[in-house]
Amino acid sequence: MRSRFRGDRGLTVRMTVTLFLLGLLYVAFVAALIVLLKSWVLVIVVAAGVLGAQYWFSDRIALFAMRGRVVEREEYPELHAVVDRLSALADMPRPSVAVSEIDMPNAFATGRDPNHAVVCVTTGLLRRLEPAELEGVLAHELSHVAHKDVAVITVASFLGVIAGLVVRFAFYSQVFGGGRRDQNTAVVFAAVMGVSAAVYALSFLLIRALSRYRELAADRAAALLTGRPSALASALTKVTGDIARIPSKDLRTAQAFNAFYFTPALGSEPGVARLFSTHPSLEQRLEQLGRISAELGEAVVPGKAD
Repeated sequence: MRSRFRGDRGLTVRMTVTLFLLGLLYVAFVAALIVLLKSWVLVIVVAAGVLGAQYWFSDRIALFAMRGRVVEREEYPELHAVVDRLSALADMPRPSVAVSEIDMPNAFATGRDPNHAVVCVTTGLLRRLEPAELEGVLAHELSHVAHKDVAVITVASFLGVIAGLVVRFAFYSQVFGGGRRDQNTAVVFAAVMGVSAAVYALSFLLIRALSRYRELAADRAAALLTGRPSALASALTKVTGDIARIPSKDLRTAQAFNAFYFTPALGSEPGVARLFSTHPSLEQRLEQLGRISAELGEAVVPGKAD
């Protein structure tokens, strides 16, 4: 079933190219590990197991990591009502609704396909946003599900996760077992760490390039579906400003999941982190919403929803 969210050919092309390049990188990575570790069974079994777990259980893993839980209609009737209305408007399967009991204002969507999706908001977001602003944020998250870029980001991040795990395993094996290893073994582990680090760096850059574009695509689709880009602009301005005031030490855990969030968990002075951000800048997002608003004949007033 095709949803009424505006399609984005640029996003589709970027997702296809990213998956193709990461697939080539994945094959080369597995081949290198087989040569270095001389155990193709172990490498393939571990890689396939992690990929399968990440694909099939991505929604549960994400909810657990971000302290979210699926909530019933009786607990959050207004939240369920907004999701119901947007799902009907977009003509797409209704996702499960979850809430994360944290003060940081944010939201995310996860799941391998529209029929197994979850949209989660934090209690901090619910406390801060007006109904129209919340609708804009939820439309943004639903568009990620409709565009299927949630599943693509989940699969794409798999290679980086594997590479990172291999680096950690090799590092701790050397640290705690270095005295018992001969020189050849040390060279092999150094090579594994080098290959893994290179693969992690390349996948990191590819995923972030895709992630920045998909956020702009979700903003566009949400604004056009609801017809209220000013509400989404107001939510973006409010949430970004509030997150900037949260102490950086309280954001560190959340930063690992920035690619899934509505806005990144960055401190007030992100510095060089902006260069490797999972999201476009607030200025870029507001500028795009301003153009859409002009097309629709609506005025965007950051910080104030109609």
